[in-house]
Amino acid sequence: MLKELYIENLAVIERAFIPFSSNFNIFTGETGAGKSILIHGVSAILGYRVSKELVRTGCKKAIISALFCDIPSKVVEILESMGFLCSDNELMLTREISSDGGSVARINNRTTTIATLKEIGSLLVAIHGQHDNQVLLSSENHINLIDNFGGCESFLNDYHKSFKELQLVSRKLSKLQNKKQEINQKVIPMQNLLNEMEALDLKEGEETTIEEELFKLQKKENMLSSIDEVNFILNNEQEGIISNLDKAGKILNEYENDDFISIFKRLQKIKLEIIDISEMITEITIKTDIDTVYIQSLKDRLALLQGISKKYLCPCDTLIQQIKETQKLIDSSSYYDKEIDDLKHRKKNLLNEVSVKAKMLSQKRKDAIYRFEKAIMEQLQFLNMQDTIIKVKQESTKLTINGMDSMEIFISANKGESLKPLSKVASGGELSRIMLALKCVIANQDNIPTMIFDEIDTGVSGRAAQKIGLKLQEVSRTSQVICITHLSQIAVMADHHLLIEKKVNENNRTATNVTLLSFEERVNEIARIMSGDNPSDLMLKSAREELLQSQKI
Repeated sequence: MLKELYIENLAVIERAFIPFSSNFNIFTGETGAGKSILIHGVSAILGYRVSKELVRTGCKKAIISALFCDIPSKVVEILESMGFLCSDNELMLTREISSDGGSVARINNRTTTIATLKEIGSLLVAIHGQHDNQVLLSSENHINLIDNFGGCESFLNDYHKSFKELQLVSRKLSKLQNKKQEINQKVIPMQNLLNEMEALDLKEGEETTIEEELFKLQKKENMLSSIDEVNFILNNEQEGIISNLDKAGKILNEYENDDFISIFKRLQKIKLEIIDISEMITEITIKTDIDTVYIQSLKDRLALLQGISKKYLCPCDTLIQQIKETQKLIDSSSYYDKEIDDLKHRKKNLLNEVSVKAKMLSQKRKDAIYRFEKAIMEQLQFLNMQDTIIKVKQESTKLTINGMDSMEIFISANKGESLKPLSKVASGGELSRIMLALKCVIANQDNIPTMIFDEIDTGVSGRAAQKIGLKLQEVSRTSQVICITHLSQIAVMADHHLLIEKKVNENNRTATNVTLLSFEERVNEIARIMSGDNPSDLMLKSAREELLQSQKI
């Protein structure tokens, strides 16, 4: 339970030390005295977000500390797993809020994270305020109320595990199917090219190789053409060198001149040398064979490749690379097919598993609804809503994270009225009492030692307010109750009465003080609540009687 609360420099609270009893604690005070600041303070040590604007003007930081005692064994185990020890079964939670927006959290004076503070705080204190009434107004939250009341957590957790696995498998399957579709979108337009290329049997670098080969063969052709030209020059019957040498020899041979004879002999030697050269040229020609059919086939193949390049507007090597990449996609598509089939089978099994667990969870909820309706109506009868009928409408839906159910609370607040959705007909006072009834019936399931009620008396008065006070008093026998109220009927039921009042201090600044009231001081405060400032003797007497009467209950 919450034993002590210390607040420093939080809004209008300069410094306040607030002790609590283990049972029913009440805060009262005039409107604007700073009661809501207490809720902000407790929210801060529970790890909730707190605005830097709440730091008292002119101060560097606000400090809120809460001392808890009689810590539940479950919380002690969690703390010890985090490395925190609870000596004397006490625990100190601290929060510092800087004016620059920074925040520091501590557990037993050891720095920790805000998340850890929130995790531990949620096991120690439950705050009920106007926000919780909004929870009632939202039908989406009604299923959580039934689960909480019916003890469906283990069923729900087991279902969540299977459902999340189903979601994971479904996402994987969808991702692979999309990937397969993307592959098909890329492969299908390439199919004609694949078929054409398969028939052509393209080889990487083939176009360049053919061009190089043709270049070499062209050089051979040019060389043979040159040799033929030389051979013509040497051997032409009319204009060839050999023929002309024969003509020159005949002319010289007609004269018996020693010089002519010497020249003739030299010409004969030259002729023999040229004949030898001609024979060599002939041998080269014979050795240098040109396969014209082969050359033509290369030219045809090159023309075909160039035609393909022109058709697809890219070199053949690029086409080959595209084919390889497409083939990889086809191969991966085959792999995806197997994995997709496996995931489909897994999804089918999980869907069956989730459906079975959803039906079990639905039946568990159905069983809880009857008990829930009966328990709430019993509480509401006590809270002066005797004719109220509560019904929970359970309908089947598609599978979701919460199972296969949708639920909505319907209410008939007055005899003879038809059932209507709670969100459309309940008044503020009815919502407050319904929420209190809920808190009462699920108190054992929550197992939270401290319950804080902020303005649980909204919209109620008279006998209904008295019943709320009695119910809070009843709850305080098993859980610590802290309540902020404006009603005397509730305030008189408290074991521990604290007054919140705003005063101007010696520095001419407004400050809020929190005071534990004695019995006589409570009489004055109860009378003030009943009639306003300066209550009459009759009102004081009435307040005293109410206090004395409540102590006998």
